[in-house]
Amino acid sequence: MPEETLLNELLHSVKLDSKHRGELAELAFMRKAATFGFGVAKPWGDCDRYDVIVRVGKVFWRVQIKSVRAMAPTTRHYRVKASTGLDISYTADDIDFLVAYIFPEDSWYVFPVTIVEHRKILCITPGSKRSQFEQYREAWKLMGSTDGEPTCRNCS
Repeated sequence: MPEETLLNELLHSVKLDSKHRGELAELAFMRKAATFGFGVAKPWGDCDRYDVIVRVGKVFWRVQIKSVRAMAPTTRHYRVKASTGLDISYTADDIDFLVAYIFPEDSWYVFPVTIVEHRKILCITPGSKRSQFEQYREAWKLMGSTDGEPTCRNCS
């Protein structure tokens, strides 16, 4: 994405409340996932713990999308909430993936539910070799198929 467009989107997203910013992140996710050849569906309403359904071949994934607009004060990392609005951790009964969008970095982190279960917060430091979560940055291939091999040409 051109830097000017990214900057404009970031400046606009700062003005949004968390509900609208979350909706913007969901739209961005659906666009990004569709460019990789995934089928994407948005469930009616917002009563489920997942935001989007992603289809790869005959496999369907329940995806919860979270976003962050700024680093936590006095830290050098982004704090991604890995729980519901009621502060309940997500489990494999709820979702298959939690995907975090870091607005200032224009980057995505694709976490299998096994990584986020029993966590309330994920501390993400983009680009850090010491970060335990850097391996999940742009890890779209994790959704590629049940055996880990992408089933679509564009998945990487």
